[in-house]
Amino acid sequence: MSATGLQSRRPLLGWTIHDSLIIARSTITASFRIPEALFFQLIQPVIFVLLFAFVFGGAIPIPGAEPGSEGDPSLYREYLMPGIFGQTVAFAAAASTVGLAEAMQRGIIDRYRALPMSQPAVLIGNTFANALRQVLVLTVLSITGYIVGWRINDGIVNAILAYLLLLLFAYTVTWVGAFVGLSVPNTETANTAGLIWIFPLTFLSNAFVPITALPTWLQYFAAFNPISALVQATRELFGNPTGAPTDYWTLNNAALYTVISCVVIIAIFAPLAVRKYRTAARK
Repeated sequence: MSATGLQSRRPLLGWTIHDSLIIARSTITASFRIPEALFFQLIQPVIFVLLFAFVFGGAIPIPGAEPGSEGDPSLYREYLMPGIFGQTVAFAAAASTVGLAEAMQRGIIDRYRALPMSQPAVLIGNTFANALRQVLVLTVLSITGYIVGWRINDGIVNAILAYLLLLLFAYTVTWVGAFVGLSVPNTETANTAGLIWIFPLTFLSNAFVPITALPTWLQYFAAFNPISALVQATRELFGNPTGAPTDYWTLNNAALYTVISCVVIIAIFAPLAVRKYRTAARK
């Protein structure tokens, strides 16, 4: 029986879920076969924590803190960690970009297309695996944060919600990364394209400095930046300092705005990535 005939007999939804899980498992297994890449993926955010915590820890005041404690390094470290979490899960997009660009260049995508499997499952499984890998990264980061003085101050339930929000955002940006990875010609370009748009988003946000410390014209951009809302929401859920109150609806309703942003981004980039995958794989 031909692959087309077999495909017509299998239920689309069940097939897509089944094949997506197989692709996700294969992607995660492959990542553990390259321990050097996994090591650097884990060590990079730890370096950011140590750099900002000990180099800038006492130099960045936190608005809204108790009088006399604005420059306390331990206060900034509690403020910092949700920002590092937000930056780290945003970098999941780069892993998706490079991974899919490499799969295209090595002909793996062509092999997938020759199999009787759901075509969207390749991207669904890949993006899910890249997001799931962030569990390990967030675990290492949380331990590092605890060592430098970060604490969860608002209960385990809210902490779990914060981590789930971070994983949702990681899954969201992997779809953007997937689209970029399928649009570039090779892995060398993907290494640059995967990061060139993430760095401005993370640094033009409230991840490392309070939004009120930015120039006025940049505050508007930062307030509507989904990373700012993600970081603000996780600070609130972890019970960490959030900085001075703002008049922006996006930051006053940070968790809701984050979820809305994730839904909108997935709704835009998931179909674009699937369409790009189908056309690119035919070349």
